Parts: sequence; structure tokens; C-alpha cells
Amino acid sequence: MSILNFFPGSIPSTATRRFAAPGVPYFPSISLRMVSALSHKNTEEIVVNWEKSRIPHHELSGMGELNVLVRNAEKQIPPVPHWRFCYTSIRKDFVFGAFLIHQLDLDLRNAVCILSLFLHALDTIEDDTSIATKVKVPILMAFHRHIYDREWQFACGTKNYRVIINKFHHVSIAFMELGRSYQEVIEDVTMRMGAGMAKFICKEIETIDDYDEYCYYVAGLVGSGSSRLFHASGMEDLPPCTFFETTCIFVQKADIILDYLEDINETPKPRMFWPRQIWSKYADRLEDLKYEKNSFQALHCLNDMVTNALIHAEDCLKHISAVRDPGLFRGYAIAQAGAIGILALCYNNIQVFRGVETLTRGLAPELIEGTKTISDLYQVFYKFTCILKSKIDDSDPNATITKDRVEAILKTVQGLQNLKTEVHSA
Repeated sequence: MSILNFFPGSIPSTATRRFAAPGVPYFPSISLRMVSALSHKNTEEIVVNWEKSRIPHHELSGMGELNVLVRNAEKQIPPVPHWRFCYTSIRKDFVFGAFLIHQLDLDLRNAVCILSLFLHALDTIEDDTSIATKVKVPILMAFHRHIYDREWQFACGTKNYRVIINKFHHVSIAFMELGRSYQEVIEDVTMRMGAGMAKFICKEIETIDDYDEYCYYVAGLVGSGSSRLFHASGMEDLPPCTFFETTCIFVQKADIILDYLEDINETPKPRMFWPRQIWSKYADRLEDLKYEKNSFQALHCLNDMVTNALIHAEDCLKHISAVRDPGLFRGYAIAQAGAIGILALCYNNIQVFRGVETLTRGLAPELIEGTKTISDLYQVFYKFTCILKSKIDDSDPNATITKDRVEAILKTVQGLQNLKTEVHSA
């Protein structure tokens, strides 16, 4: 599982999908009206309707901005089959990623596009549980060499993910046209990520240290690789590399929590990313948490996982002000806001174990509108953290730790807001 799946797709132009579940909120807006919808005490059935007529106008405007910006930027794509394939693949299933990529300068945009596709390919191989370990591990370990091989392909995955693997030669050809400094970064990142994925194919995520290490391989390396590409392009005024790593790990942990049911129900065998050190306090097997009879313990385990993810929030906030490039800032601001939004949604919400739609399908349009400035981000982060705070139950075994981490985040946001006000007043 990779952070790259965090913002899949966009709102469909015609709606046939409906999702009904007790207590599952739809994120129509980042506003105070979300507080009641997110409360774990709200047990009425909420129907999520994806018909455009039911989506508020301002959300359609936000998604419209995304699509218009992507279409305009795509006019700059070199008119050759391999680049057309690469950018079409990014947009087809990763519209939000395409939006972020298209805000970069052309050379850097090409490099980030290729890095994203290579890492999507790695993620597709890792996530396909039908591939035998003895086949999968060597492919992951050697993937950094396959990127130079225009003849290499491998059948796995589904939908567009499978197409990327089957037509890998297009991505390889595009990669060979990048500058050597970009190629070196991409090769190194794919080598390290492939090795990290292979390691955890062969071993379970036992401890919290294992969990942090796994998240570093599949997400932190995305952040550090992106940072190195930015530096290679000559981009200035960047925060330390650890900022990019921490933000990506924060997003990854939110994604792992949200995707519990999808991962545990994977066939022919489940994908298990929650660390045994946490879940074994509440169940004999990780899959036991999905059963209604274990709801009480499942919520305690879920809240423990959310509390663990909150460790990274303060570092994410403290360094984002150093990101001066507007496009880059928005990308990481949206990612941070989306992660804290997911954690606020998931905390003490039994629907994580029953089935939830991808939160960001409803959240993404508003994030585009609501994270344009550093002040916007602070406000969004503060609101989501307050929502999470309102859901803490004193009977939860980790309530004290959760409260401490939430209060620390709120204090950090307030301090950063005050600092920004003082700087502007000087």
C-alpha cells in the first residue's frame, strides 16, 4: 500500500453510486457544520449520494478548477506516444495527483510524473496478493533495473494499474529522456522502496518500529525522493528533507487506518499493515476486529492507531511555512489537511470496520478552495483537530495520551498563527 493512492480519481460526471451506512458522514465542506456530522454520537443513517445535483455548487467549482487546470497544463505535454501515455495514466485514476504535478515547471513535472508512475507500478506489484512471494520479492528487488528495460512488462493488478504495468515500455522510454540527475534520484528511490517492500513481504509488521519503518519505505521515500527532485531542478527555499518525509508518513498512516476493511478483505489473502504491537492488545487476530461482536475492542484499537498517527502532525505544521513555491505548498497543504480530516473522521467511528467510501472523493474539492494560504491551512487543521477532540471518550484506554497529542497540535497551530500575525504586523 502506498501513499500514492491517497487521492484517487475525482467526482464522477454522472452518478450511479450510492452508499448508505449508519454514522458515516459525507464531508461536504470544511466548516463548523461538520462537527455534528462527525460526532460519534450521531447514529442516524446518512445517505451519501454522488449525483451532481446533490453536490454543493462551491464543491463543483473546486473540482472544476482542478479539471480546468489539468486540461490546460496537458496542452504542454510533448506530442509523442510515451509522454501522452504517462500523463493520461496519471490523470485517469490519479486526478488529484495530476493536478499537483501540473503546477510544476515542465522538466520537474516530467520527472515527478515518471517517479509517480514507477512507484505506482511498485505499489501494484506489492498489493497483488495473488502473486507468489517467490515471484514477487525478486521483482521488487530488481525493479530499479527494470526501469531501464524497454522490453520489461509483468501482468498484475487491475484496471489502470494493470495497464501501466502491461505498457511499461512507455514509462521506461520517457524515463530515459529525463536529465541524468533526475534519473539517478528516481533509480535510487525505486531501489530503496522495492527493497523495503520486499522486506515486509517476507515479515509481518510486528512492532511500532516496524510500522514506522514500513511507512518510511512506502511513503517517506516518496517525500524524500520528491525533495531530491526539487533540489535537482534548482528550486530554492525548500524546508528540510525530513519535512517531506514526515508529511508523507502522516498521510500514509491515515490511509492505512481508513483502508482497514479493504485490506483485510483482500483475496486470496489479506493485506495487514496495522502493527501487531497495537492490535494484539485488543484481539487475537487482526481480522477479528471487523466482526460486530468485537466492536468495543475494535474502537479502542482504532483510536490507538489514530493516536499513533497524530505524533507526526506537529512536525508537518512547523516546517510547511518554508515551502515558498505556490504549487508545491498547495500540494503538501492539501495532503496535510486531508490526513487530519481522515483521522478526525475515523476516530471512534465503527464504520471503519463496516465499510466507508473514500473520504477524499468528497473532501478534495473543498481542500482545493480551502488551503490556498498558510492561514487557510492553520484554520483547517485547527477545526479538524477540534472535531477529533470532541470525539474523545474518557473511557477509552488511550484517552489521556490522545488528549495530550491533540492539545499539543492545537497549541502548535495557535503559536504558528500568532507568529504569522506578529511577522505581518512588524
